[in-house]
Amino acid sequence: MITALLILVVCLGALVGRLLGTNRGFAKKLLVLSAGFIITVCVCEIFPAVYENGGPNIGIWVIAGVLLQLILENITKGLEHGHFHYSKDNNVLIPTALMFGMFVHAFIEGMPLAGSTTIRLPYLLGILVHKFPISFILGAYLYTSKMPKFYAMALIGAFAAASPLGFFFGNYINGRYESYLLALVEGIFLHISSVIIFESNKNHKMDFQKIFLVLMGGGVALLGHLFHSH
Repeated sequence: MITALLILVVCLGALVGRLLGTNRGFAKKLLVLSAGFIITVCVCEIFPAVYENGGPNIGIWVIAGVLLQLILENITKGLEHGHFHYSKDNNVLIPTALMFGMFVHAFIEGMPLAGSTTIRLPYLLGILVHKFPISFILGAYLYTSKMPKFYAMALIGAFAAASPLGFFFGNYINGRYESYLLALVEGIFLHISSVIIFESNKNHKMDFQKIFLVLMGGGVALLGHLFHSH
């Protein structure tokens, strides 16, 4: 069931991206909405579990996740928060490097799904909400490029398989490392959602639409947290 959902959300996001890929405003709204959801899940669900079950140095792993995402963004060109700009001068090598970074990102975030069932549902929902806008942007980028369509489909297929492979591999990781791995991923999520939410607005003006979308995404996650806690 988890594997099917992880694959389905990528395929659906890529399909919508192919159909609506020229609408960058829609993609940006999706990202902001997902960022509000993810950061709320991190603060209300994941971080309490990480700090309760992790060792005294668990915070180092959160920081390591932030630094890891900074490294990955040099490869993905910031596609995770909508900052990727396609270069027509190199439409094969750049997607290959980009997909490597995206694959590593998705593989790592899939591994904690094999751990404790206590926070699996909110964590899974966080991943699904996170993946949809990324898949939308990825699908729009790949299908509007000049690369062969079968190559674009293969890259999307590889991205769709990354988190399920991480989920499968996570079953072979010793349970005592679960909190550290989860802290690493939450550092990644924290960085991505923070960049999306707190990046500078045009002319540094108050963006009420962004605030509304963040509150909407966070509100939905908060309702889920209240329901899950009971």
